Amino acid sequence: MDGFQLKLTKWSLFVTLLCCGLAFADEISISWAQLTPEQRQVLSPLSSEWDTLRPWQREQMLDIVRDYPKMNVRKQELVQKRLSNWSRMTPYERENARKRYQQFQALSAEKKQELRKRWLEYQRLPESERAKLRAESPDTYTDADLN
Repeated sequence: MDGFQLKLTKWSLFVTLLCCGLAFADEISISWAQLTPEQRQVLSPLSSEWDTLRPWQREQMLDIVRDYPKMNVRKQELVQKRLSNWSRMTPYERENARKRYQQFQALSAEKKQELRKRWLEYQRLPESERAKLRAESPDTYTDADLN
């Protein structure tokens, strides 16, 4: 497993835990003010909600921060994009994202691979074609990040 796959696996674990609402025994309750400047910089998309996150969510975010300096620029940008997207979601959108993730995780490896392939094909389409597909089937074509 290469570094990118390992980081992707960690991210998947985070989303799984986030979706399932599991708690860690060694809960932490570090406030936003207690974070280092480097931690706050990485986690800046979550600044307004940090103090409302559950302890296990904070721990997962801090795990990401610990690994962040070792990530390549592409992976760091992906982390920032995902944190920003998540922070802008409404509770309803977050719940739908959790459900979609759980549904995806329940699929067979072959079905997951097929969906990833179709997603990449969709992403390669010109924006006008993607907009047309989204208009025709809004429940099927969303611009979720399945990378």
